[in-house]
Amino acid sequence: MNLKSIPSDERVDFNYKTIDKGHHKVHYRGVLAQRSPFDYVIYQMIISEVMPDLIIEIGTNFGGGALYMADLLNNLNNGVVHSIDITDNCPEIVKSHPRINLFHKGFEGYSLELVRPFNKILVIEDASHTYEDTLGAITKFKDVVTKNSYLIVEDGIVDKLGASKLFNGGPCKAIREFLPDNPDFIVDRKWCDFFGKNATNNVNGFLKRIA
Repeated sequence: MNLKSIPSDERVDFNYKTIDKGHHKVHYRGVLAQRSPFDYVIYQMIISEVMPDLIIEIGTNFGGGALYMADLLNNLNNGVVHSIDITDNCPEIVKSHPRINLFHKGFEGYSLELVRPFNKILVIEDASHTYEDTLGAITKFKDVVTKNSYLIVEDGIVDKLGASKLFNGGPCKAIREFLPDNPDFIVDRKWCDFFGKNATNNVNGFLKRIA
């Protein structure tokens, strides 16, 4: 059977741009979440594997991602989310969740003293996606990531989408500069390539701490 003989409503036709368009409309429990379907699946597996006491999310936006991760932690009966932004766009369902703490002074204003009570820490950088902010955030938070946990850098996909210049090189440039000076971290291909070579919005962005 050739392509022309396949009914139009049975054809499969998608790519990074169509996935990106869809991910901007993704909601979780009615709250805008904006995360790709690949990464939702990967996140729940990482969280189940690491069992973090604390997830630091840099970039809250409307809070759907924080709500999703807090519910995953609820299922594990362990852990809290510290979600950081410079705005306060979250609805009450996010603000009232017992496992979510919101911070509104940006990553620069977050005190690392807050991590002291926690033993297993996972960090997600999902803020402006500019090269400068990404590198600044992962440099600040790298030392609080615990061994065998992750420093996840979101949205390196901007390169594939042809938007690198809008972000001054974006997350991938930041990762390229970060790794040579931080040999305690490696790109974990297990997650980056789970659905195919970098079939994720977080291109080379699952950085595992190995020492």
